[in-house]
Amino acid sequence: MARPLWKGTLTFGLVSLPVALYPATESHAVRFHQLQRGTTDRIRQRRVNERTGEEVPFEDVVKGYEIAEGQYVVVEPAELEEISPGRSRTIEISGFADLAEIDPVFFDRTYYLGPGDPGTAKVYQLLVEALGHSGRAGIAVFSMRGKEYLTAVDSVDGLLELRTMHWADELRDPHQEVADLPARRRDFHRTELATAEQLIDMLAVDWDPEDYHDSYEEQVRALVEAKAEGREIALSKGAQPAPTDLSELMDVLHRSLDEARSKAGGTPRKGSGGRAPARGARGGGGRAKAARPVRAVRTAEPARAGRPAKAAKAAAPEKDGAPGKAAAVEDLASLSKAELYRRAAALGVPHRSTMTREQLQYALRAAARPRRNLKRAS
Repeated sequence: MARPLWKGTLTFGLVSLPVALYPATESHAVRFHQLQRGTTDRIRQRRVNERTGEEVPFEDVVKGYEIAEGQYVVVEPAELEEISPGRSRTIEISGFADLAEIDPVFFDRTYYLGPGDPGTAKVYQLLVEALGHSGRAGIAVFSMRGKEYLTAVDSVDGLLELRTMHWADELRDPHQEVADLPARRRDFHRTELATAEQLIDMLAVDWDPEDYHDSYEEQVRALVEAKAEGREIALSKGAQPAPTDLSELMDVLHRSLDEARSKAGGTPRKGSGGRAPARGARGGGGRAKAARPVRAVRTAEPARAGRPAKAAKAAAPEKDGAPGKAAAVEDLASLSKAELYRRAAALGVPHRSTMTREQLQYALRAAARPRRNLKRAS
């Protein structure tokens, strides 16, 4: 059993709950040492003065912040220790946020937050159940190992989980980072969009993490084992798929649909080709699964065990006739074009007057997704 990384108190309102923090994940990556070629001599790193080439003792190493080329502000390790947040003993929840409103990009690492005192098990379980039914996560800032963290405390499968989060100014603007990012289009032909959505539906799977594995690490281990036994194994990169030409888009989509139907036991269209669909989960196309407990889905999921679906918020009162986000993600296929247009107008969807019924559905689904508060490049 793992030892806790941290022990302290979780507080919300006037309630205090002793808790212990445990790692939720571990790495299985194959680790190598650096050796000199032709020998088994280990390569070691040393702290060396780049001007004199002499090794520097650890106690003589200080921090330097470069303000100009060759100019540094020198900071002593003791000075950093004085302003360090230290080891906080309290996770103070300042508020509870709707999980559906948190963009997954904010989440970093996940930890299990277990009870720190068996005598407070009832209080712990009360918070687990209350969070599970609310669909919210407690937002808190706390310090550990000289660093301050923004965190979200959530209820999953009968226990509390704490996820560290990125600060808002740590998110990169995709419009500055991604080269040649295309503008969002509204001029898709209705057949193109409908066929692409049909292919997505055909390839829908039930999320099961056991269906996926790290094939690269498996190959690395196989390579190491083979070399240890004096064997050689053949390595192949595989063919690189060519990008789909716009003139062939509909044909490729239809052939992908036929392939998906064939794997699902359906009948392909006459004269269809044999192009394989995009790589995805094993057994795509609706294979039967044994019943299993719902595991942690991070944000914006339809429902969790013991938790009402987010779409239930549609029953909340609407202001000035404007539907909320949950109303925009209900079954839009059953609505008339006039009703779709009314909702698009209430949400301020641009170019709605020129959209087809299918395009209005697409725009309403897009408007319901969580948005990142990023500044566009000027």
